[in-house]
Amino acid sequence: MASTLFDKVWQAHAVRELPSGQTQLFIGLHLVHEVTSPQAFQMLREDSLGVPYPERTLATVDHIIPTDTDSRPFADEQAEGMMSAIEKNCKEFGIRLLDRKSGSQGIVHVIGPELGITQPGMTIACGDSHTSTHGAFGSIAFGVGTSQVRDVLASQCLAIVKPKLRRVEVTGVLPKGVYAKDVTLQVIRELGVNGGVGYAYEYAGEVFDAMTMEERMTVCNMSIEGGARCGYINPDQTTFEYVSGRKFAPEGDALKRAITWWKSVASEPGASYDDVATLDGSSMAPVVTWGINPGQALRIDEKIPAAADFATDDRQTVEDAHAYMGWKPGTAIAGTKIDVAFIGSCTNGRISDLREAARIAKLGKVKSHVKALVVPGSQDVARQAEAEGLPEVFRAAGFEWRLPGCSMCLAMNPDKLVGNEVCASSSNRNFKGRQGSPSGRTLLMSPAMVAAAAIEGAVSDVREML
Repeated sequence: MASTLFDKVWQAHAVRELPSGQTQLFIGLHLVHEVTSPQAFQMLREDSLGVPYPERTLATVDHIIPTDTDSRPFADEQAEGMMSAIEKNCKEFGIRLLDRKSGSQGIVHVIGPELGITQPGMTIACGDSHTSTHGAFGSIAFGVGTSQVRDVLASQCLAIVKPKLRRVEVTGVLPKGVYAKDVTLQVIRELGVNGGVGYAYEYAGEVFDAMTMEERMTVCNMSIEGGARCGYINPDQTTFEYVSGRKFAPEGDALKRAITWWKSVASEPGASYDDVATLDGSSMAPVVTWGINPGQALRIDEKIPAAADFATDDRQTVEDAHAYMGWKPGTAIAGTKIDVAFIGSCTNGRISDLREAARIAKLGKVKSHVKALVVPGSQDVARQAEAEGLPEVFRAAGFEWRLPGCSMCLAMNPDKLVGNEVCASSSNRNFKGRQGSPSGRTLLMSPAMVAAAAIEGAVSDVREML
């Protein structure tokens, strides 16, 4: 009987079925960062537990570190405390830490793939919602809470309920000026922010087949924003070529054996799914969020909808979004004035994202009223960008070039919105207060669209600049 990748990988890592109905699932790779790990390590100490497989855990720092300086101690005492804690914990438990001195520091979901640690057929866990990013390689990757971080450190296993599986097909060829970020926002809009609850997503179809690995990571990154437990894409030649030659990837005969295994875990023709959803990629356009969750999104040529346009259960959320964002139904999203432009995050802080944004930045200057930041996703991304002269392109256009980190994606570091500022952001969440101000407003879009908004001073259609 034909099997899916999800079933194969799950079965290969299932230790046993628990009385609770959960599966005890072995985790091949555990990623940790400075925010969700201090309490987990303290729990280990309180229970006199160790970390039996420290080589299967990799740590980095990303959420709380400032991007305008690398001096220590950090000005924020809490951030300095978290930084000191992960340094101490990794040393005590024998875990590799990629801090800025390592030369390999970066956002946790950027460094795993670029170092070749993320590979097909793996189970991966991290105390971060967007761990689903790693599913782009044909792995099953879960975001977990702090107590589960402890569980994986102590046992290398998770107790987890196996979700159902939905195949999300996007057919056709994307039009010019439509990017992976537009595809994932459109999927979330169509299926809903709760549409994936209880499911894992398998992304398939011509659009995903044609994507680069970095584009696939953008899509899988936001699976959680559609309610899915995780999301993945079957490994193919694009995957194998990306992984090959990276620092921790197999080499020689080991690589040949690995590729044979990676090919074998892909979903087979005729495999069954609990649900199938199909979207037409050829008809897609640039997408911008207008509300307070990623599903509240519009094509660039659409107008703010009225609450009456939605199902009864959704109308209150729509009205809340109108009030918070200051919208009137019928207003065009294009032309919305912005105050801040942010290019970065684990969703869109990779080298291809920066290249495309720089292509737009060359076409003009950031408007005087706009604060524009470009934050590479890792030190490696920064080095690549610097070798290509991208920082100079951005600076010449009026952008600030920063050190790697999560930056303005979330309010855990000094990069924050102030007051009612409106931010064009390439990040992944537009929740109330997400970017640091309780009244700040976030418009999610692709990096190219952010660059266009910075130059125009307002939300604009990047297709007109290409």
